[in-house]
Amino acid sequence: MKKKYNKTTGGIIVAAGKPSERISSDPLLKIGSITIIKRIVLTFQRASISPIVIVTGHKSEEIEHNLANYGVIFLKNNKYENSRKFDSAKIGLEFLQNKCDQIIFTPVSIPMFTAETLQTMMKCGKKLLSPSYHGKSGHPLLISSELIPKILKYDGNLGMRGAIRNIGVAREWIDVEDRGILYDTDYIDQLDQLLIKHNKHILHPFVKISIEKESSFFDSRTKLLLILINEINSVRGACRHMALSYSKAWNMLNKLEKELGYAVVERKHGGNKGGKTYLTKEGIKFLKKYQQFEENISEYVRDEFERVF
Repeated sequence: MKKKYNKTTGGIIVAAGKPSERISSDPLLKIGSITIIKRIVLTFQRASISPIVIVTGHKSEEIEHNLANYGVIFLKNNKYENSRKFDSAKIGLEFLQNKCDQIIFTPVSIPMFTAETLQTMMKCGKKLLSPSYHGKSGHPLLISSELIPKILKYDGNLGMRGAIRNIGVAREWIDVEDRGILYDTDYIDQLDQLLIKHNKHILHPFVKISIEKESSFFDSRTKLLLILINEINSVRGACRHMALSYSKAWNMLNKLEKELGYAVVERKHGGNKGGKTYLTKEGIKFLKKYQQFEENISEYVRDEFERVF
């Protein structure tokens, strides 16, 4: 078995966009047979980054449809038409602060860095880290979660670059043999040249885990629903973050409770703002057991895949 990372790492992909932006910035642009945003998600997942947050704006519904079954969390910047990319970055950072030890951050327009680069960065233990290729700095950016409050306070005009210059921590660089860190979607010819190599890097086993009786009643989608309910105490709010209809969510919850034989969620009625929904103690215990089970299975599958192939 490989040694696990001591630090938990979440991911942020800013894909808010605007209708006026060039076609090359479109998150649904395809390189090879998949969209650039799906390519980044697969790379994040290959590096065991979780949770993965995607900040959307223009084409939010299409992006959610493209990634509905990939276990990512969607956060929409409702003011995307009149805001900066850094405003979208703040939405992701605010959501993930206190949920993980460090964060990998990238705009959607940089789709070809590898999982190996991410893993190298994640193991460094640095507070603020960028990769470099033959002396040229690139993406993504690793940020320690302890720096997030300072970044969120920045209100200058230089975006993320200005924020990291003003937090009192020097950014460091690590050399990697990965040209994909340098090229955004304006360099489509270079990205096409990297395609075959990158497809090898995202090669990974994909195992769908579910719990069943006569039919499946708990899987990765239900797991994400419980995680979000536990986080924001709202079924409707959870649905907004995972491209799921409200009625479908309650069907999933009702089936889960029926098969388990106990309550997983409880609703508390409120005043003018409405009620809230919480996981029961039994629901939290079940979720934690499933997450541990899933982590054990995933680690075994990754090790076996590398050993056999």
